[in-house]
Amino acid sequence: MKVIPLKLEGAKVIEPVVHGDHRGFFMESYNEQVMKQNGINHDFIQDNQSLSVETGVIRGLHYQLEPKAQTKLIRVLSGAIYDVILDIRKSSPTFGQWVGVILSEHNRRQLLVPKGFAHGFCTLVPNTQVLYKVDEYYSPENDRGILWNDPALGIDWPTSHAILSEKDQKHPALADADINFD
Repeated sequence: MKVIPLKLEGAKVIEPVVHGDHRGFFMESYNEQVMKQNGINHDFIQDNQSLSVETGVIRGLHYQLEPKAQTKLIRVLSGAIYDVILDIRKSSPTFGQWVGVILSEHNRRQLLVPKGFAHGFCTLVPNTQVLYKVDEYYSPENDRGILWNDPALGIDWPTSHAILSEKDQKHPALADADINFD
């Protein structure tokens, strides 16, 4: 696996080694030993999967407060997404900055989203399935979000017709968000 650090400290893109031939391909999507050799030491305890039927579905920007914050390892099983992470660690030199990467069934890239980041994505094609590992269980009382189109962030989402849940439409801007990451 190739591990590529991003400009936001702790965030990484992971490119697995893919062995392909006329039958298709094989790859290790997760190998704890290889991850640890690359400084990724998380005990993932749950897998989550989503299906977004339409292009332009935006899910996010989501996070959980401490002590139930989650590290996530995101990958796409079918389709493609524009995946966005936002640094919400108040003492970080990159607080309020975001990075977007394309994850797809074709590039097979994965994105490591550390604790202290809000996460969201926009589907680029219909019938996109996303699978992600987390290192903490879902905690409704710690579940939070930031408004996907907060003008102060300037996230350049690749859609002119965003499809959102009611919940995601009502998140506060970053300036008003409940954040306890230092």
